[in-house]
Amino acid sequence: MSCAGTPTYDQLRIFLAVVEAGGFAAAARRLGRAVSVVSYGITHLEAQLGVTLFEREGARSPGLTEAGRSVLAEAQAIASGFDALTAKVQGLLDGLEAELHLAVDVMLPADRIGVILRAFATRFPTVSLRLHVEALGGVAARVASGGATLGISGPVGLEAPGLDREQAGCLALLPVAAPDHPLARLQPIPPGAVRQHVQLVLSDPSGATRGRDFAVLSPDTWRLSDLGAKAALLREGIGCGNMPQPAIANDLLTGTLVRLEIPESPGGLYRFFAIWRRDHPPGPAATWLRAQFVAHCATDVAPPGLAEL
Repeated sequence: MSCAGTPTYDQLRIFLAVVEAGGFAAAARRLGRAVSVVSYGITHLEAQLGVTLFEREGARSPGLTEAGRSVLAEAQAIASGFDALTAKVQGLLDGLEAELHLAVDVMLPADRIGVILRAFATRFPTVSLRLHVEALGGVAARVASGGATLGISGPVGLEAPGLDREQAGCLALLPVAAPDHPLARLQPIPPGAVRQHVQLVLSDPSGATRGRDFAVLSPDTWRLSDLGAKAALLREGIGCGNMPQPAIANDLLTGTLVRLEIPESPGGLYRFFAIWRRDHPPGPAATWLRAQFVAHCATDVAPPGLAEL
């Protein structure tokens, strides 16, 4: 029984060049080598593998044999892996991060994250990204602990020592409820009325806000760590609560949620900040990513009449 030998990477490259260029002479021009060198490389590869890769007889250009077609897919995969390895190593030599941990505030609009990260994937294909979505002080806590190189945080937890920051946009937080909720049927809502109803509140996993509440008016609260779950409960009429305007824009249009005019808490302006550790400045990929989030904030317009949270 014959055994296949081990081809070299150069032999596989010559094989792929012949396939892609459509012939030995064209492959030689592409590779900048003599035709004889290309022909010898293919002959030696066939000898190593123990199979014939090209039909040479009676054809103006060599065609792949059945064995050649089988080898082609594997050769392409190997070449792609070598290219990725070369790009990864070159990036490391240039100071590019091999992996980047990004922490973002749960309030940050998902479409903004998607647009920026799609561009990131195109620009930095060799950098692995780890995305962490956190609530309230969770982003700052993760960055401060070294669990993320870059954070896009809300205004909570920024007092953690050793953090630098740059403003990165804002949005409106609006108090809302389902249209059949008792508060939605009150026009106007009298002061103190919210205290008689369940208020849905995001919990802070970091502990940065332990003992403090923001815009909490009711003693009867349900605490949630997920913004999507909060929106779903609001639509079901289970309580009232503040939500980022972009996340509920469609609900307000269709009437599945309505804005509440609460005199004590009419809503507020929620600002975002790009944050990083002063003693661990962002590398090239993280710096580019930070600039993208900051650039996108130029399109944010602060809604009139809303105070800072």
